[in-house]
Amino acid sequence: MKLTDNVLRSFRVAKVFRENSDKINCFDFSPNGETVISSSDDDSIVLYDCQEGKPKRTLYSKKYGVDLIRYTHAANTVVYSCNKIDDTIRYLSLHDNKYIRYFPGHTKRVVALSMSPVDDTFISGSLDKTIRLWDLRSPNCQGLMHLQGKPVCSFDPEGLIFAAGVNSEMVKLYDLRSFDKGPFATFKMQYDRTCEWTGLKFSNDGKLILISTNGGFIRLIDAFKGAILHTFGGYNNSKAVTLEASFTPDSQFIMIGSEDGKIHVWNGESGMKVAVLDGKHTGPITCLQFNPKFMTFASACSNMVRKVFYVPASSV
Repeated sequence: MKLTDNVLRSFRVAKVFRENSDKINCFDFSPNGETVISSSDDDSIVLYDCQEGKPKRTLYSKKYGVDLIRYTHAANTVVYSCNKIDDTIRYLSLHDNKYIRYFPGHTKRVVALSMSPVDDTFISGSLDKTIRLWDLRSPNCQGLMHLQGKPVCSFDPEGLIFAAGVNSEMVKLYDLRSFDKGPFATFKMQYDRTCEWTGLKFSNDGKLILISTNGGFIRLIDAFKGAILHTFGGYNNSKAVTLEASFTPDSQFIMIGSEDGKIHVWNGESGMKVAVLDGKHTGPITCLQFNPKFMTFASACSNMVRKVFYVPASSV
């Protein structure tokens, strides 16, 4: 089935999960779409089976805390940042719940983590105003960039370049093979004093970059020229919450949750809002991602903490 305006409007809540006692701070779908893994402020890591629609297992990171969880290319390993003792990134085997490697270096909280879509490379951005380049096979940082402010960063879908959003006012593009030479392109945006950037994502076709903010708008820019194509607003975020925005896998639609539990969807080409879905959440929807392979997406709210899967009405 192809995603269209009408198909998106027909999505309905299919499953609700209440596995957590505190807010879900992040989740990530496996590349094959068969599982989704969540990290929570209650120090738990919950693995869900997307096909059976039920929790599979729960692990804990009680000593270090857990945030920004990301699948690697192996379906049974993840990397994540810590929100308790230190700012080391950890590489965990889900199979036997053992750490494979530690990645020390950041001196303040890690606020961005992006796994390469093609190999064992990943990047991290921190409040220590650095972006670090890593390889899963080595505990040593492979590259270090000093910035002027808080970074957001992400790989492009081919894993050849990565984008860094700096100071909530510019996007810098780096070639992974020569990033030490500096960015090959810099796009300067108008600085908005009312909010800061909280996320940056490429579309799957590599043509678009989505910039999330903790204000009442998100921006869609051309990944090659840096031109602002659309600014999407009209959703509630009065308390400056970090709300995750996402593309659909076909790169055609952009979606974000709001503080009133609704999900807003726009057509990326026309810029028109095509749907406002009722997620039946009781608070701000802080996490929102579309399954990369199946016609479902998941969302999580911050206070009662539940995860909801959506499927088109015809298949519920």
